[in-house]
Amino acid sequence: MSSQFDVAIIGGGPAGSVAGSVLAKHGRSVVILEREKFPRFQVGESTIPGSLDTLQRIGVKEKIDQAGFLTKDGGEIVSACGGARAKFFFRNALNPRWKTAYQVDRMTFDDILLRHAQSLGCEVREETRVDSVEFDTDGVTLHCRNNAVPVRAAYVIDCSGRSSLLANRFRLKQPFPHLKKFSVYSYYQRNNKSNAPEDAYTRMIRGSDAWFWVIPIADGKISVGVVMDLERFQQLKLSPEEAFNRTIEEQPEVRKWVENTTRYMPVFATADFSYAVSQLTGERWVLAGDAAGFIDPVFSSGIYMAIYSGEQAGETINAALANPAKKSAACRRYERTVQKRLASYLKLTSGWYTKEFIEIFLHPREMMNMVAIVNSVLGGNPPRTLQERLVMGLFYFLVYLQGRTGKLVPHLTFQPEPARAAAPEEELEAKI
Repeated sequence: MSSQFDVAIIGGGPAGSVAGSVLAKHGRSVVILEREKFPRFQVGESTIPGSLDTLQRIGVKEKIDQAGFLTKDGGEIVSACGGARAKFFFRNALNPRWKTAYQVDRMTFDDILLRHAQSLGCEVREETRVDSVEFDTDGVTLHCRNNAVPVRAAYVIDCSGRSSLLANRFRLKQPFPHLKKFSVYSYYQRNNKSNAPEDAYTRMIRGSDAWFWVIPIADGKISVGVVMDLERFQQLKLSPEEAFNRTIEEQPEVRKWVENTTRYMPVFATADFSYAVSQLTGERWVLAGDAAGFIDPVFSSGIYMAIYSGEQAGETINAALANPAKKSAACRRYERTVQKRLASYLKLTSGWYTKEFIEIFLHPREMMNMVAIVNSVLGGNPPRTLQERLVMGLFYFLVYLQGRTGKLVPHLTFQPEPARAAAPEEELEAKI
């Protein structure tokens, strides 16, 4: 077992596996240090088309295509009051290269990515926790728990997630004060097909003080979660499981998806998970994936940014190894491109938590290719041309006007109507 590498990667999730694959394809010696044993549980099942080019470039897309994941055509956003809903389809994006994505079981998906990196030549060390990193002028030394031999590398890429070793060490994390959220989620198995969706959309149900996701996974499984203000959860004075059960019971638009199902996993909870990172690169290090920042579960930005930043981090370090004189320029480019995409998702997410954003989104207007361009952004393709930037600016201006005047589109309550008297099998209808 070697102790000297070109690059050491902390974390074997999507960011680390993609970065390792990129570097291995360039002929670099890579070790991936993963604290858990794969396959392991991970939330975040919904992918978007913007990741598929990367997966194809590193040669893993065919393996993912053959894994039996559901094909995701797009998503649906629903007001909890039930009368307003809007579907978006990746095929309706502006000049789409990919028209679908996947709904994945992350245990399988992440394992495919890690084993692919291994097949390309990365040395993978599982159940290996990195305790400390030392830097010097010639490289990096990583000290691992229960391992007497330190790992030596020219560079380190920190892909260790929200617990990022280097971001915490250098105090780079900057929480978003307006995104102090709390999330609880679990998984269900359908007992029959009576409530099976006719599609594999990601559904996002917007309530007045919370939003919910419903994500179908293969073999009749469903991922269900709720995101609310952390302060709201604290006011409930309930356990995470009690809060999860109560909020679902209060929402007919969510409750109908878990009827005739059996919950087969415990309720998981996470809090205060949104933050930026002020610096993504240093003399011998790069941050990627959640270690480089995490916005919110909405719009599937987490796994997309992990794959995107993983590829860009790998290319950045390869450029530094190939020509040290160009390292600074490569790092600046990495900082700029990754922070720009994170900022784009921050703007979308900040809008998502306002009534006016949802009201405009649920009443789409076809002007200047606005629907297609918004679909492109939701698919992981940020505005590139002047026209696309202007149209997205117009979209946000309409949101602003709706917030100021409330006259562009109908107001929504985001509150479910009380159940009317009906036969048990009759589907309840709600109106705005």
